[in-house]
Amino acid sequence: MFMIRNVSKLLFGETSKQDLLQIDSGQLYLIRPRSPKGYSECIFKESAAFIRRTSTPHHYQLVVQRVFEEGEESLQEDSEDEDGDGNDRVFLFDESLHFRSTFRDGQAVFAWNDLLGDPDDTFEFICDTATQPGQVNTFEIVAMQCQFERKYKRSYESATDVDLEQFSFSTPPIPPIVRPTSPKAAQEPSQNPSAGHDVLRPKGTHHTPTVLQMEPQNPEQTGIDHHRDVSVLTKETAELHLYDMDSGTFILQDSELEAYVIDNGGWQYTLEVTDPGKKLWVTQPVVPDISPVFNFDYLSFIFNAYKEDQTPFSWLLRFRDMPSLERFQEGLMRGLWEHLNQTSWLKAKSDDRDYIVEAFQDITMSDASEDEQVESESDQEEEEGEDSLDNTVSEESTQFPDDGAQEENSQLAVGTTSDRSFVIRGNRIGVFKHTPANHLEFSTTINKVQTPKGKAFEPKKVMLHAGDTSMILQDQSNAHSVFKMDIETGKIVDEWKIHDDIPVINYVPQNKFAQLTSEQTFIGHSKNAIFRVDPRISGNKMVDSELKQYVSKNDFSAAATTEKGYIAVASNKGDIRLFDRLGINAKSHLPALGDPIVGIDVSADGRWILATCRTYLLLVDARQETGKNAGKLGFEKGFGKDSKPKPRRLALAPSHVAQFQHETKMPLSFTVAKFNTGLDAEETSIVASTGPFIITWDLKKLLKGSKEPYSIRRYSEEVKADNFRFGSDKSVIVALPQQVDMVAKGSFKKATRQSIATPVRQLRSRSSIVDSPY
Repeated sequence: MFMIRNVSKLLFGETSKQDLLQIDSGQLYLIRPRSPKGYSECIFKESAAFIRRTSTPHHYQLVVQRVFEEGEESLQEDSEDEDGDGNDRVFLFDESLHFRSTFRDGQAVFAWNDLLGDPDDTFEFICDTATQPGQVNTFEIVAMQCQFERKYKRSYESATDVDLEQFSFSTPPIPPIVRPTSPKAAQEPSQNPSAGHDVLRPKGTHHTPTVLQMEPQNPEQTGIDHHRDVSVLTKETAELHLYDMDSGTFILQDSELEAYVIDNGGWQYTLEVTDPGKKLWVTQPVVPDISPVFNFDYLSFIFNAYKEDQTPFSWLLRFRDMPSLERFQEGLMRGLWEHLNQTSWLKAKSDDRDYIVEAFQDITMSDASEDEQVESESDQEEEEGEDSLDNTVSEESTQFPDDGAQEENSQLAVGTTSDRSFVIRGNRIGVFKHTPANHLEFSTTINKVQTPKGKAFEPKKVMLHAGDTSMILQDQSNAHSVFKMDIETGKIVDEWKIHDDIPVINYVPQNKFAQLTSEQTFIGHSKNAIFRVDPRISGNKMVDSELKQYVSKNDFSAAATTEKGYIAVASNKGDIRLFDRLGINAKSHLPALGDPIVGIDVSADGRWILATCRTYLLLVDARQETGKNAGKLGFEKGFGKDSKPKPRRLALAPSHVAQFQHETKMPLSFTVAKFNTGLDAEETSIVASTGPFIITWDLKKLLKGSKEPYSIRRYSEEVKADNFRFGSDKSVIVALPQQVDMVAKGSFKKATRQSIATPVRQLRSRSSIVDSPY
């Protein structure tokens, strides 16, 4: 207590400061156990808590102040005129509040009585997970000192520990908060079945599912036989809910079932939900396509299961308590990881297991507050305005004659200095000019790509080079060489042999913005080696002194570089290595979740690593916040045990995946995700596509834990390639099978039943979408 007294002396002594102490981040809830309106209500989804002086001596206030996101404050001013709630909640520190704290599910919670409500009503301030226990302890003790001063009208410094203990209140354990839906959502079918608005609804209430109504699978089959000789990784009791596409809600099917993860041997596992001795509700192999999402606010697990005809259904299991959910998560994650890696989960390091489990934790199920809904509607109106502006262009067609070829667009290279995009179709390359009005204009076709010896080929990989004056291409049948094309003439002018024995499977710029310069060297890799290519040296072009070759089969699949030339290399095993330079061991090795990584990108400063797997993206924070290497990137210093990287698995909501597949009959399969990029431009967005859907993630919303971090745009055809225009996060270039499109990011919509089901009207403008058979 002595140390706290000294800290308090400093806090109380600074009379020029109105605020004595604060907790920077948390959520404010009003808990009303007896109210028919619902158990809990979110007052502020992002707020800060203060202990504040008043103008009256020995009187202090507890103030909870809403924290605004960009653009929210002006919207709130309008809403205040209507409801008068304001942006602060103020409480006089008095012993009648019974101010107390507890820790629940790893988070500190302050609670106090609502003196204006029913006897059991309380307020709860749930601190952000980053809040340290020491901050919580200090806050509560200073609150006790404030209450002492109010009661005895004298300084707390004269108080003994016993005097202060009378203001230490304890209550029975606070039950977990269930984030409620709005009253409107509780009465009517949800019109927004997005990740942030999936509603739990009891069976038979208000709405009966029509599209996804489903009886237990194999209803005549009895539940799991407890006596049969199987290995069970986990078994827990849970509620089972089924997602209904029409209403956008999860509807209760049964309130007490048993959920199993069963080891079938040979690294094969099955998820079963059963009513023992009666019905088998769900049986599904544990594979990435189940799109698993764990949500600890709701004590729930959401996943997809597929019938024999591959019809998808989205299910939700809700567990009784946190230990039950954690045990189930461990069993499910073990089964999925072992299936993908074909090795025992127990052989993985404990730090690696923590990293893997953390990546599958998700907060996308929480319901949005009314304020957030208002903001989203406002954003949507702005986006619609952008889209209409995007469409006010000439109807003049820009295309050229069809020569009868059947090839489709396959790759996209976006220029950095030339304001051109290059689209690969068979052995031809279409060149499209970016106009000042953010549209595409057909420029020319480079016909019949062929080697200097006259052999035609379809480029496997293309990369713009040396200030967009040339392009590096590779022939799929020649793994040991690459070719240089002169963009001005459209002719391949040189063949560069890399190495006699080491094949090239991929290559990337020497640094993030090397393509803007005359830099000649670039980075290449095989499945097992990373090296520099220098076309200026004689003979083979690999620089031997900057070769790092591994004896083991690492199966490298993708690479990317930062502005400083740091290198991230990913593999088909799913792991990622971070290098600060070539020719040495990696500084850091990020463990594999198990899924092959098909593409990788990094932010210019090296802070963010973006890996693309087939069914999800992985965003990793490479900056170390704690430990001896605090402030350093994983490229510069290896991650210590006390500074493990923070992965975020960017998965679409399982209900959205189910509807995607229901609409298109296509499996989820992402194109390589990219950050927006540009000189002196901050990465703010991510773009990728799957099937006919192109999707953008808002990086700011992701990092703030937003419930709706992504928006979509649906076409009537499969998207083949996509990327942002260089230097902009507002325009996205999209290659469809026969067309090329530049679209405003503002035209993307929230993922809803309507936006998923309805393709955009594609040929709205011949200047905006170029229908070009080359």
